[in-house]
Amino acid sequence: MEELEGAIGVDDNWLDWLDPAEATGDGATAAAQQLAAANDSSLQGGAQRVEVNGFPGYEVGIQTNYTVGDSIIPGTETVRATAQATAVIEPRCDFEVPDDPLDVVELDCDGEPIEIDPEDFVLDDLPDASVLFSVYLAE
Repeated sequence: MEELEGAIGVDDNWLDWLDPAEATGDGATAAAQQLAAANDSSLQGGAQRVEVNGFPGYEVGIQTNYTVGDSIIPGTETVRATAQATAVIEPRCDFEVPDDPLDVVELDCDGEPIEIDPEDFVLDDLPDASVLFSVYLAE
């Protein structure tokens, strides 16, 4: 979020930060690696950008770090479980893009009004990302 703070009022494209379709970087891969590790699993490759119902998302594959172990099915003792998941990022805020990137932006986030004034911006003024975006697993 520090990059957003540095872009507001300086970079004419700072409003792209409010559009998940414009997201760049490896944040999705890092988040998926962290979640996989918390579940004793490993990410298989990186997060791949996808679109689900018009919203941007990321698809990942994982594999457990442990085997199935003893089972009633012969030959599965050394098999590791694999899975795929797709996380979708849906904006919760509507706003009109101002003609001048230094104008105040008024967001309506599920009925909660939020103002961003690029000329008097403090990062702590922004709400938690969960107010701005909904992230959920598809399918």
